[in-house]
Amino acid sequence: MNTILRKSILGIAGLTVAGGLAAGPLNHDTSTPTTRNAAAVTTTQAAKLDSAALIPHGVQGTQSRIDLGDEQTANVKAIIAATKKAGMDERAAVVSIATALQESKLENLGHLGDRNDHDSQGLFQQRPSSGWGTVEQITDPEYSTTAFLKGLKQVDGWQDMPLTKAAQTVQVSAYPDHYAQWEQQAADLVAEHWNS
Repeated sequence: MNTILRKSILGIAGLTVAGGLAAGPLNHDTSTPTTRNAAAVTTTQAAKLDSAALIPHGVQGTQSRIDLGDEQTANVKAIIAATKKAGMDERAAVVSIATALQESKLENLGHLGDRNDHDSQGLFQQRPSSGWGTVEQITDPEYSTTAFLKGLKQVDGWQDMPLTKAAQTVQVSAYPDHYAQWEQQAADLVAEHWNS
């Protein structure tokens, strides 16, 4: 009898467990965990994609970072919007933002008088005398970003270059290696604001 009783109890327990598992999700509000889990998966997948796509060569050298104010954050968003409008990807935005971090710390600079490098102005320190556009144009974040991206598109294989080489090919700076120090912050800003 013990064997029959034990089999009956185990059978009933099995039905209870199976029934509980089947009925469990039906009796509980799963919208929060499902949403949370989906967000976690999406965030994790985005983070993995960002690491691979935004910094394909890894960062080069010591990285710098600055705190951004409202104007600088607005300029980040303007660079991203102009990049999307130009039909370019997140990597182009990283190169653009790193370049603007080096050139102006993401501040839309006017003429700085004696402290000015020739007639360089705007986010990318573009020069009207070098054909980048008028002062009004190069101090417009959308225009200056579009002009930078137009130059970047003309660099064969820019997507496969380290950031500093791609930026330098467009900018022709006296300090070509300085762009590299901003790659991590630029990638972080693109990851934060690309879909916002």
